[in-house]
Amino acid sequence: MKMAKAKEMTMEDLLAAYGDVSVPKEGDMLEGTVINITKNGIWLDLGTYGTGLVVGPETMDLGEEIKVGDQLAASVIYQETDEGYVLLSLRKATREKVWEKLIRIMNEGEVFKVKPFDANKGGLLIEYETVRGFMPVSQLSTEHYPRVADKDEILVRLNELVGQPMEVVVLDVDQGEGKLIFSEKAATRDKTEELLSKFKIGDKVKGKVTGVVDFGIFLNVDGVEGLVHISEISWDRVDNPSDFVKVGDSIEVQIIGIEDEKISLSMKRLQEDPWLKKVKDIKVGDVLKGEVSRITPFGAFVKLPQGIEALVHISELADHHIASPEEIVSDGKKYDFKIISLDIDNHKLALSLKDAGDKKQNKKEAKREIKSEKKEPEKEKAEPGKKEAKAEKQAASNSAEATSDKKAKK
Repeated sequence: MKMAKAKEMTMEDLLAAYGDVSVPKEGDMLEGTVINITKNGIWLDLGTYGTGLVVGPETMDLGEEIKVGDQLAASVIYQETDEGYVLLSLRKATREKVWEKLIRIMNEGEVFKVKPFDANKGGLLIEYETVRGFMPVSQLSTEHYPRVADKDEILVRLNELVGQPMEVVVLDVDQGEGKLIFSEKAATRDKTEELLSKFKIGDKVKGKVTGVVDFGIFLNVDGVEGLVHISEISWDRVDNPSDFVKVGDSIEVQIIGIEDEKISLSMKRLQEDPWLKKVKDIKVGDVLKGEVSRITPFGAFVKLPQGIEALVHISELADHHIASPEEIVSDGKKYDFKIISLDIDNHKLALSLKDAGDKKQNKKEAKREIKSEKKEPEKEKAEPGKKEAKAEKQAASNSAEATSDKKAKK
């Protein structure tokens, strides 16, 4: 085909040949048949609009995919060149089609692969064909989620994912706002649910530590994310979970809960509970001597001989109303307490002072302590009086001796 002949045609020639037709405007979308592919671009037969030339960098990518005879849509960027053809671009038309495709695959829940081209502290930047989108950190799968608190470390972890193929779904798409959100977590949901179906509460499993935070330890258990809460790490008090494990460790845990594609785990339940051993011989109604270890506005904590701490509420200190526990008990002092409740599951003992067997003895001890505290200042007050009486007695004695001496001299 001789392209020169097409280039010599003008809009006037076309109008004469095809009658009264509208002239394409800038931005119009036109469809044409590919009639030639050259280094300058892709030539299209636009019918009544004559010949069009598609230009732009995107034609380089399409050069190997299309062939003469294919239908192609493009947008007008110039109505007519000096040579008489319409200048076209694929970018707008291609983007329109991509948005349409994205809406379709979102509605169908299609899973496909992408490669992030960049990262920031909030997530990964992804380009799907000609449309750029974003995948927030929260939408990463368990395998890729950065379980670290430091924001700089999060960015380091995310940069490691740049260029790596990831299976995702379209979570949200809005062409008007230019919004495109991807999710890896949603893409693996079916797989996660399948894995979760194999677990049950009470199972002992092994997991790899993926993160250690203030409130607990994250594990990857056969592809499923699990959390050992700080309260489930040890029977003893835990101040810092990092004292027990580090990222990369493999540990054995017990499943104590399954919910929302996650499992709750426990380390301490695979160990003997020392508290149970300490209270095995204790029962409600027993009276034990305990030492007051802490006094609070609502009561007092008591150390029992078994090495456990229990609470005696302010209402259990006396038969009458008191404003403060210090009216009845003193820190560091020992009293007889009666066990009025025993909560094995929550490791709690409740005590009563007023209901202890030897009420009289407890009252005597409490009064004795109050008196001993009052006795010291009274003693101090009494001292000056005694000294004055002694001084008066001494003065009287001295006076008597002086009178006796005078009589003797006479």
